[in-house]
Amino acid sequence: MKKLTKEVKIGFAAIISLLLLYYGINYLKGINLMKPANYYYVVFQDVSGLTVSSPVYINGYKAGLVRSFEYDYEHPGHIIVELAMDKELRVSKGTLAEYKSELLGTAAVTLSLNLESHQYLVPGDTIPAQEASGLMKKVEKDMLPKLSQILSRMDTVLSGLQKVVNNPALNKSLTNIETTTAELSKTSASLNKIMSNEVPVVVSNLKTMSNDFSTVSGNLKRIDFAHTMSTMDTTLTNLKSLSTQLNRKDNSLGLLVNDRTFYDNLSATTANANRLMVDLKENPKRYVHFSVFGRK
Repeated sequence: MKKLTKEVKIGFAAIISLLLLYYGINYLKGINLMKPANYYYVVFQDVSGLTVSSPVYINGYKAGLVRSFEYDYEHPGHIIVELAMDKELRVSKGTLAEYKSELLGTAAVTLSLNLESHQYLVPGDTIPAQEASGLMKKVEKDMLPKLSQILSRMDTVLSGLQKVVNNPALNKSLTNIETTTAELSKTSASLNKIMSNEVPVVVSNLKTMSNDFSTVSGNLKRIDFAHTMSTMDTTLTNLKSLSTQLNRKDNSLGLLVNDRTFYDNLSATTANANRLMVDLKENPKRYVHFSVFGRK
């Protein structure tokens, strides 16, 4: 055999490189060229977000992928989408294809199999499409009208809020709040000063008072209250006896308190003694005689 020339070797290497590149690109897209597949077609009017290698789901299971797109020039506004499905999958007649787009921008084709039918489509047939019911479609159908109403109401609310913000009374209130806050800050500083200077003294005084009360309580515990009460009882008994004797007339104290005659006699005696003392001061010679020569 003749040796291959350098140009032939380069040609073989280039072909192999192109094949590997083609296979690698399709592999990255999720297309396995080595895996056999059946091809079906679906016609959609909107394929926004749908790309080559987008998944095809059946009840959440990835049963295929989008292989290609082709615009239907005979029916403007329609796009033919080629689906590469698993070789073992049989698509029953009555199956519907639905295009779904999600909030994050991802899109997929979902097949709703008609499990009641025992007749099947052959590869190359077109699967009927139904109206999309993805999240974005629901948002567009249900939420956008409500969002429009909300935006109009928000515009009214913002206008009212702007009037409130531009009201001079609000600026005055904010100024008053700022002044009040400053006063509160000063008051807080004064309270902190009082707490740091006065409160420790008060606490110390309270502690001293507590110690004094503790001492008094200890002294009170040592008092013999039984003996004290017994002594007081005896004293009260004596006072009662004295009071009884004062109310009776068979003793001097009783006569002094209750007998008028005894009182009058005592009063007369006191008066006579008083006159005698006065007379003694005025006429001492009547009662005392002095003699230098021994005369009596």
